[in-house]
Amino acid sequence: MFDKILIANRGEIACRVIASCRRLGIRSVAVYSDADAQALHVGLADEAVRIGPAKAADSYLCAARIVGAALASGAQAVHPGYGFLSENAAFAEAVEAAGLVFIGPPPAAIRAMGSKSAAKVRMAQAGVPVVPGYHGEDQSLERLTAEAIATGFPLLLKPSAGGGGKGMKVVTHAGELGAQIESARREAAASFGDEQLLIERYLERPRHIEIQIFADAHGRCVSLFERDCSLQRRHQKVIEEAPAPGLDPARRQAMGEAACTAALAIGYRGAGTVEFIAEHEEAGDGRFFFMEMNTRLQVEHPVTEMITGLDLVEWQLRVAAGEPLPLAQAQIPLHGHAIEARIYAEDPARDFLPASGRLVHLHWPAGDAHVRIDTGVRQGDAVTPHYDPLLAKLIVHDEDRPRALARLRRALADCRIVGVANNLRFLAALAAHPGYAAGAVHTGFIADQRATLLPAPATAPMRLLALATLGRLLKAARDAARRAAASAEPDSPWQHGDGWRLNEDNHQVLRYRDGDDGPVQAVIAHYRPGHWRLELPDGSTATVAGRLDDEDVVHAEIDGRRTRATLVRTGAQLHVLGLDGAWTLTLHDPLAQAMAGEAAGAGRLSAPMPGTVVAVRVAPGEAVEAGQVLLILEAMKMEHTLRAPRAGTVASIACTVGETVTEGTELLKLAGEEEG
Repeated sequence: MFDKILIANRGEIACRVIASCRRLGIRSVAVYSDADAQALHVGLADEAVRIGPAKAADSYLCAARIVGAALASGAQAVHPGYGFLSENAAFAEAVEAAGLVFIGPPPAAIRAMGSKSAAKVRMAQAGVPVVPGYHGEDQSLERLTAEAIATGFPLLLKPSAGGGGKGMKVVTHAGELGAQIESARREAAASFGDEQLLIERYLERPRHIEIQIFADAHGRCVSLFERDCSLQRRHQKVIEEAPAPGLDPARRQAMGEAACTAALAIGYRGAGTVEFIAEHEEAGDGRFFFMEMNTRLQVEHPVTEMITGLDLVEWQLRVAAGEPLPLAQAQIPLHGHAIEARIYAEDPARDFLPASGRLVHLHWPAGDAHVRIDTGVRQGDAVTPHYDPLLAKLIVHDEDRPRALARLRRALADCRIVGVANNLRFLAALAAHPGYAAGAVHTGFIADQRATLLPAPATAPMRLLALATLGRLLKAARDAARRAAASAEPDSPWQHGDGWRLNEDNHQVLRYRDGDDGPVQAVIAHYRPGHWRLELPDGSTATVAGRLDDEDVVHAEIDGRRTRATLVRTGAQLHVLGLDGAWTLTLHDPLAQAMAGEAAGAGRLSAPMPGTVVAVRVAPGEAVEAGQVLLILEAMKMEHTLRAPRAGTVASIACTVGETVTEGTELLKLAGEEEG
């Protein structure tokens, strides 16, 4: 076994590998860019080496710098994690050429599966069923167009060298094919350095089932069973579970055998995942088709660990060190059910737009035998636009699926995030959806249920306003008590926080705006000894009392019913975080609202996130319609289309192709129809 390894990655997966190294007594070396100098994985590792600036191409994608860091640190092996260089055959060769061990498959196996088109040809030759489509080398627009028409619509464009949903485009008719090919090529080149595409027939409403396999250097390969990854948005997985709901033992065995056949056909070694697209049993005869093989550890590997009780990183290390697989196929246990939810910094209401910012408040549920959190961030960390916006993976396990799902719902309710937009509310809606509870999942489930999963924002309930008001009153009283204790007249009524008025009922009026643009609502608080009586906006009243602890958790009693919530203030916003979810109230400021309205009326189009302008589709003086594409912004390796919010004329363009912009930067200005 190794004494020291270098982890050529960052964030959650680097922290995950460090945890296994620590348990096994192996020293770990982290690498970091300038953006990650204070990152969690850097602090957890035994050593850390700077490898360059924030841009991934100059740091985490720079093979020479990583190999140099490994040699300088005295590491014996390199673990690539997932993403970045994990499926780069040239990197694996460079590691081995330096006399180090690559903790992954042989470079030839990576190369065999690195091109999705070549992999499909090879799998078909090995007898593994593949999806109909085009996987050829001729990448001219004419050939791709002809093959697309021959394949039929709808079809899927996929980067041949890619993964993680980046660059994947669903094309429903020939008229949009050219623009989608152009966009897919750009994203493929930005993410993988290779713009080659393949075409596949798009199977509607299928299941996405993958098999975790492990092979050693002694010719043995085993299946560690399947994971259902059908819940996806923008072709990226959101919730994964193992075993797959409703999969019968015969089909499980057939898929496992096909996956091992695929691995053995390319001389595989180490951890890998063979991904299949499968028909629903009720929709056909249960056929499944090879999609691709990920020649690395998957993001969702923890659900396999939970149902088998195995440490897959430990298996990776042992196999890379030349040891045989620890268990034979018949010895691998399968017990219970596990579900993983990916928690992202993104805005589901804005088509899952990646978000950045500082994690002002962060709280995860306590880990135990049933609940696990894999994360690479802490409270106070910055989420930057340079890397993937994954914040954490929440994994739960229990003896069966209904119990595991109940644990998932409770654990999601215990998560608290303030500072960046996130998908917690969306994940909670998914976990509560009756269709998901019934196991009726397919790759189009989220798109089909979008209205249910992303409903219009609800109005803050009166009970929430009462809770927020109590918290503010308690904080004001605490601050007043501290000021009084430090003043020369601690008993003066002017030092009190109870709303005292000369010759009047002591009361305070607290105004809120529900979200950013909801109506202003006033709560009138009357102080009474030991409690407050609140007049709420709907005409009702509430009697509230409680205490505020040092963590700003308000322990409240509202009309005899006890509850608690964490209050977090960011600027004019008050975030109320409790078991009923997260609510954001804007403390009413008429002047600030008027200034915001002025900017919106000016027709300015600003960058919704930091990123790089990759295309400008209009020119000054051009008339545009509402919804017309104006610019394309690339952020976090994904393209985001910015459209005209209304009809008008392009008055000015304040950016150029290739320019890097920060969030809020004005990109373009529209003149109104009357101005144009």
